[in-house]
Amino acid sequence: MSIKSDRWIREKALQHQMIHPFSEKQVREGVISYGLSSYGYDLRVSDEFKIFTNVNTTVIDPKHFDERSFVTTVASSVVIPPNSFALARSVEYFKIPRNVLTVCVGKSTYARCGIIVNVTPFEPEWEGFVTLEISNTTPLPARIYANEGLCQILFFESDEQCEVSYADRKGKYQKQQGIVLPKL
Repeated sequence: MSIKSDRWIREKALQHQMIHPFSEKQVREGVISYGLSSYGYDLRVSDEFKIFTNVNTTVIDPKHFDERSFVTTVASSVVIPPNSFALARSVEYFKIPRNVLTVCVGKSTYARCGIIVNVTPFEPEWEGFVTLEISNTTPLPARIYANEGLCQILFFESDEQCEVSYADRKGKYQKQQGIVLPKL
């Protein structure tokens, strides 16, 4: 398995719709950068956020998720309370090839502010908008900007195709459209 370069990512994005919309160059003037980088792609966070709250004193249970656990907002930026958490989605829609796996890492601009982004790998033949998990690890409120870079996707290509892809096993998060909550 090898990490893929900007040339490979550009080819797959333009010819095979692997990333849509696709920014061929890294955009960085006046924004937290996004778009194609040397060995990855910096995705953007959309303007819809689900911010966790304790107003209804619910318990976070992945088997019985209570939607009263968060407040939904659409905005150009959002403030995540201290030591709190939010869900969002990517602006870009991804279609991962059968012999590719991705890993997501946070951008240093946010990481230096105590913002941790967690996204599980995009498995072979997974497609959809990415549900993004954003943690504010600081004792202070933290601002996240919509339509700007949030994290970087690294692409790893295998020299052989997997036997069973995410699409083959009909993964529960396949072709997700919005911010998708936990499912069993």
